[in-house]
Amino acid sequence: MPNSLVPDLDKLPKPSANRMAVRVTKDAQRHIRSGHPWVFDGSIESVSHEGQPGDLAVVFDQDRRFIAIGLYDPSSPIRLRMLHHGKPVTIDAEWITSRIGEAMSIRQPLVDDADTTAYRLVNGENDGLPGLVIDYYAGVAVVKLYSLVWVPWLKAVVDAIGVDTVVLRLSRNIAHQAAFGKADGPVAFGLVDGVALRGEVPTGSVDFVENGMHFEADVVHGQKTGHFLDQRDNRRRVSDLSMGTTVLDVFSCTGGFSLHAAAGGAESVHSVDLSGHALEALARNVERNQDNPGVANCQFTSEEGDAFKVMEELGRRRSKFDVVIVDPPSFAQRQHEVDRALRAYQRLTHLAVPLLKRGGLLVQASCSSRVDSEQFVFGVQSAAGYAGRQTEIIAATGHGLDHPIGFTEGAYLDCVFATVN
Repeated sequence: MPNSLVPDLDKLPKPSANRMAVRVTKDAQRHIRSGHPWVFDGSIESVSHEGQPGDLAVVFDQDRRFIAIGLYDPSSPIRLRMLHHGKPVTIDAEWITSRIGEAMSIRQPLVDDADTTAYRLVNGENDGLPGLVIDYYAGVAVVKLYSLVWVPWLKAVVDAIGVDTVVLRLSRNIAHQAAFGKADGPVAFGLVDGVALRGEVPTGSVDFVENGMHFEADVVHGQKTGHFLDQRDNRRRVSDLSMGTTVLDVFSCTGGFSLHAAAGGAESVHSVDLSGHALEALARNVERNQDNPGVANCQFTSEEGDAFKVMEELGRRRSKFDVVIVDPPSFAQRQHEVDRALRAYQRLTHLAVPLLKRGGLLVQASCSSRVDSEQFVFGVQSAAGYAGRQTEIIAATGHGLDHPIGFTEGAYLDCVFATVN
């Protein structure tokens, strides 16, 4: 169970006033100057002294000229998370506030959109705040940390957000990591996954609106921060293309694509997911949207199971749909997994296209940053060809406004809309 008490942010470890001086390889210097946010441990040539997570580290060149400044992480392969390069600046609470304010200003069109009340406020490295993600759900901000470097800066982050309810989520790799001289690391300071940093932990799901549709987000226990916000624009596109169709949505999760297809006029939607809890949330989201004529008139069915196996069985039954949506999780966390990921995407395409009527629409996505757009699109088209079907790409989309791309590895989302004949 999450800790319902609000940690005292004033008692968190403070970054050392003594900044670290770091020298890195020439190759790392080139990457830093080009704006890359990471310096790996193997690129560190020397440090002036050892530090704690979140201490400021200044990178100098061989002539002791300032290159950049970042946050030090002694226990991570990503040893430095860079905040700024170029001319020297002062990194403090005011700087954090300014950087978060810049990120918020980019999202202003979403803030002003009454039909959407959930979006990503800070997209980590891509907003110049590596290891820090902030998602917003209708009055609740969720701060997710992917590195302990942000623990000493949490108060500045929470103050900069300016939201009454702030929930902390910790990535698995840091949730119980020893640090700051404590065997139980962040837990020693009351920082556990799902704790409130301000206000009170929501007792249930948080209701929000996306493209005029009502959804729930489990900001305490849900995947990521409670909802996959990055597919908002692609879900809207599906809605625009679904009038009078029969739809299969695999990896449906809590029904983002399923509900949008129904709202766009789909006659039926069959949703498939491995998680029974996700399908239960989908059913609740269907009930939330009964005032939408499309949702009210759509025939919904759901199936708990592995997407690969379910599509194989549907193929054996010779089931046919007008639209098939395939939005799987990431298949490649590391470079050596790319070939396997490409085979998995191609396998999904190979299973999906026989389920489409002639002229049907395939919507297939990849959220594997190590699989580039060209590889993914080629894989989809070639796999469809092997299945004896021709594809015509009508759209290949990427990131929305609230998921900007700040460096090469930050581009992870691809989605193909293709007519299959």
